[in-house]
Amino acid sequence: MRHRVSHRKLGRVTEHRIAMLRNQAHALLLHEHIETTVPKAKELRPFVERIITIAKRGVAAGTANGKSLHARRLVLRDIQDRDVVTKLFDTIAPRFETRPGGYTRILRLGYRRGDSAEVAQIELVGSEYNPESENEKKEAAEKTKPKGVGGRLRAAAERLRGRKAEPAEGESAEEGAPPKKTRPARDKSAKPSRADTRGKGAKTSTPRKAGGS
Repeated sequence: MRHRVSHRKLGRVTEHRIAMLRNQAHALLLHEHIETTVPKAKELRPFVERIITIAKRGVAAGTANGKSLHARRLVLRDIQDRDVVTKLFDTIAPRFETRPGGYTRILRLGYRRGDSAEVAQIELVGSEYNPESENEKKEAAEKTKPKGVGGRLRAAAERLRGRKAEPAEGESAEEGAPPKKTRPARDKSAKPSRADTRGKGAKTSTPRKAGGS
């Protein structure tokens, strides 16, 4: 029986589960919204909110008695990237200074196509995900991207043309190119070979009938 068991194992051993939650917390604090399955999002929520609460206490305490440094060290135990920790203490923690909890939001997105797992988006409150900005980025990327097979072939030809070696000084592009192989002129007065007459109406002897005179 699972009495008093307050967390999901997520099909992983303890070490793997903690490493996964740390990686997801790092991505969430860096990008402020990520997509994952619903059980993982529900496990990530208290994990990230505990880290944000520690950062809030460090910011509120200031540099007095080294509490801010102690809070940074506690956060660095789970988040190894110092740039993300700096963002947490300088930007994210002051944003939730007057908020007594509930720093994240889970939005259900539907079901994944491969295994029909329920997918959700977890984001920080106050940094709502704006799909219009993402659509604008995609449209700009599509405009710069060559359309159709012809566009891709032209882009590839331009890349290859830029990689070709330039001719030496004093030589034109045609002079720098290797000479083309030419076939020697054929003497028409010469007798045609057997290979030339093969298949061109050459006379063939008919086989003799067996038993004939």
